[in-house]
Amino acid sequence: MKRIEPRSGVAFTMERGSILTVCDPDGQQVSDLVAYNAMDAKEVISNGRTFDYEETIQIGRGNRLWSNRSNPMLTITADTAHRHDFLLTPCSEQTFRHFYPDKPVHRGCFGNLAEALEPFGIMPDSIPTAFNIFMNVPVDGESGLLAVKPPTSRAGDKIEFRAEMDLIIGLTACSAYDSNGGTFKPIDYSVTSGA
Repeated sequence: MKRIEPRSGVAFTMERGSILTVCDPDGQQVSDLVAYNAMDAKEVISNGRTFDYEETIQIGRGNRLWSNRSNPMLTITADTAHRHDFLLTPCSEQTFRHFYPDKPVHRGCFGNLAEALEPFGIMPDSIPTAFNIFMNVPVDGESGLLAVKPPTSRAGDKIEFRAEMDLIIGLTACSAYDSNGGTFKPIDYSVTSGA
């Protein structure tokens, strides 16, 4: 496994059929994931298409993550955490100024993704809503109000994705206080060829 240090991010390519495993080694740490078609980065992961075609906002094992062009990009093949979010955008400098005015400003997952994806020719305006692995965002059924709670993931929890096309992936160890229960830890990941 490779390691993403706390409050940082990486980008890499995956071939169709390969498996991405993302692990929370210490527990209660979120990881933001974005995906692009490696042949045409204007095709990008879409939470709206995913909610529409999967008919749920509780995305987990057996669900697919869809693109803005209505193509499946990733299939979740294993999931021990059972709690993720696909509603909220990557945290940014503006997020820190809005929600944490008494804490130091950080560039957040958005800034980390922007830096990691730049060598692939992907600019900040092309960063979509991320699939927030291990993030705990309960939504009240009556009011519609949402909250950001500490992750329920435990040390060693994992999620696995199978690539349904050649992809560029951006992946972080999230930087926002509330998302991670007030602490910042690493994220581990690996990419292996499909069986």
